[in-house]
Amino acid sequence: MGDNLTSITEFLLLGFPVGPRIQMLLFGLFSPFYVFTLLGNGTILGLISLDSRLHTPMYFFLSHLAVVDIAYACNTVPQMLVNLLHPAKPISFVGCMTQTFLFSTFAVTECLLLVVMSYDRYVAICHPLRYLAIMTWRVCITLAATSWATGVVLSLIHLVLLLPLRFCRPQKINHFFCEILAVLKLACADTHINENMVLAGAISGLVGPLSTIVVSYMCILCAILQIQSREGQRKAFSTCFSHLCVVGLFYGTAIIMYVGPRYGNPKEQKKYLLLFHSLFNPMLNPLIYSLRNSEVKNTLKRLLGVERAL
Repeated sequence: MGDNLTSITEFLLLGFPVGPRIQMLLFGLFSPFYVFTLLGNGTILGLISLDSRLHTPMYFFLSHLAVVDIAYACNTVPQMLVNLLHPAKPISFVGCMTQTFLFSTFAVTECLLLVVMSYDRYVAICHPLRYLAIMTWRVCITLAATSWATGVVLSLIHLVLLLPLRFCRPQKINHFFCEILAVLKLACADTHINENMVLAGAISGLVGPLSTIVVSYMCILCAILQIQSREGQRKAFSTCFSHLCVVGLFYGTAIIMYVGPRYGNPKEQKKYLLLFHSLFNPMLNPLIYSLRNSEVKNTLKRLLGVERAL
């Protein structure tokens, strides 16, 4: 028992229970996705910074979303790729705690950014004449900073509750990164407070913001239906469709994992859902915005046209 309670200095991430050949196949599959995530979100950031016509509140929040998506991927995917090549390579205790803290920070921040973006669309469609007066740069910066600060503070609370726990051997985490519920299963102590805090954080960070987004879009829908011209309705729907797709992907997978039935069970399907949440969501977001947004496409065409002319 004394050996089981010795200080843990590192953890072993079990990742995906497949053979070496399948692991190499997964490495070859996930690596391009990771690269595309960085390139796609980096392109969005570059276009917004280079084109002054995109210096608006909507694209200001979109740039923050792109930063979060890049950070999401960089926090979990490199370690996963390393484990696919070297399954026995451990992660240090400090590295594991850092990964847990950062993942929670980026998750909460993205939740709140999506709420802020829905508020921006609400003001733009329901109060178009007052849009510039309401969504000033001071307001935009305050909303973005509040989203980041809330993510950091809530993650610090989880980390403060997690660090005093003692962990049992063997220190094997049944996941591809240090997800907080998977880490808590190794603790040699009562973790009910930690698990209740995770559940409370998930409910307040997912259900609450999602309800706000739903109310915002109900108001937006009523305003769109009052627009007389078909072209005006089409443009209004188009500006909201991309955001709704991102909201559906993000909140759908997150609610299933943390608020849905069989909460806390170490089911393999939840591991793969989290893979979708941390790798494919950040990859799909720039695709959704670039394919559905004419301003982004036009900016890209103009920049490519300039490069060809040179």
